[in-house]
Amino acid sequence: MRAQGVRLPRRPLPEVVSVTPSDSLQDPCSSADDCAAGLNCGNCPASGMAGPSCIRAQAVEPTSIVKGLPFNRYTWLVTHNSFSILGEPSYTGVQRVTFYNQDDTVANQLRNGVRGLMLDMYDFDGDVWLCHSFQGQCYNFTAFEPAINTLKEVESFLSANPTEIVTIIIEDYVHAPMGLSKLFTSADLVKYWYPVSEMPTNGKDWPSVTDMVAKNRRLLVFTSDASKEASEGIAYQWKYLLENEPGDPGIVPGTCPNRKESQALNSRYASLFLQNYFPTIPVENEACKENSVGLAQMVDACYKAAGNQMPNFLAVNFYMRSDGRGVFDIQDRINGLALCGCSIISSCQAGAPMGVCKNTGASNRTPAVNGNIYSGYIQLSGSILKSYSGFRAIKLFIMLQLLQLLL
Repeated sequence: MRAQGVRLPRRPLPEVVSVTPSDSLQDPCSSADDCAAGLNCGNCPASGMAGPSCIRAQAVEPTSIVKGLPFNRYTWLVTHNSFSILGEPSYTGVQRVTFYNQDDTVANQLRNGVRGLMLDMYDFDGDVWLCHSFQGQCYNFTAFEPAINTLKEVESFLSANPTEIVTIIIEDYVHAPMGLSKLFTSADLVKYWYPVSEMPTNGKDWPSVTDMVAKNRRLLVFTSDASKEASEGIAYQWKYLLENEPGDPGIVPGTCPNRKESQALNSRYASLFLQNYFPTIPVENEACKENSVGLAQMVDACYKAAGNQMPNFLAVNFYMRSDGRGVFDIQDRINGLALCGCSIISSCQAGAPMGVCKNTGASNRTPAVNGNIYSGYIQLSGSILKSYSGFRAIKLFIMLQLLQLLL
């Protein structure tokens, strides 16, 4: 049985629900049971909090409020290296030596509103594995698990939630003939497949989410290997998505350069825009700050760099970590502005003209992203990464371990 890898207790959801955070947000708590549905209990000592408080833990499903628009009108939450989970057991019998990017199982990520998964797939041990490695080679000390395990979690979610759409973005190091096709067939995911032959190009709109659901085309899969589009019918990522730089080059304040494989963000070459916001090396204790102040600022910078186009996918590390609202609030605000002209998605009214908003207690004026909306960072569990200098020591230790194992 797969370990949950969860650092904080959270209520498992039997199915997807639309949540609006209640008044208990940021109230003191001792466990998740003290918080309302859609909230978790987390502490943030570095921001001056006196103790744990209730924080956002789930996304508001935008299609439950504003229905039937083209898929590329919405913004969806994506987890970077979704499979690279703290506490995940070794499937190779060898202690893993690599970096981690998430706290939560893929099943819980999907239940909590994540709709995009970034998965690194490699040939390993006669199969396709999820691996956090380097130079296109998976090792027993960088491997996580056979990819089919995670894909079966996706299938279970899509089966249980027939109106949901999931996107998978593959960093592709699989060279086995028809390796990915066989994998997705074995995971019983082909029945949800959005055919590459019908994906819009040249910046055209995607079909409505209503149409995609009606036709059961609820799984979008993209690969970084251009050859797979012709050989296996898997969409080449940068033919259909614009993308900013991942890692450290993509988190420089005030800038939003495009990834070298991507067309310019303002080119309108594609109608989907993937915005990355995470450092090259993940640092757990900085994740809250990244997912609050940094992400809010970068959304503004990338919006301008993309010619006033909102991102369709927001990719982050440790999506659950925040100072109270985090990535969920930022996603809500983007969807509110893009879908109905309101400051937050919960203010949108079905059938109302653009900019006619209901009063939810939040301002319906367009917020200025000035870095003062969010503050602090959260520490969900003990960590030895207390400072950047300490982190550099950890990085050096890991690199030495890798060298030892390779020699």
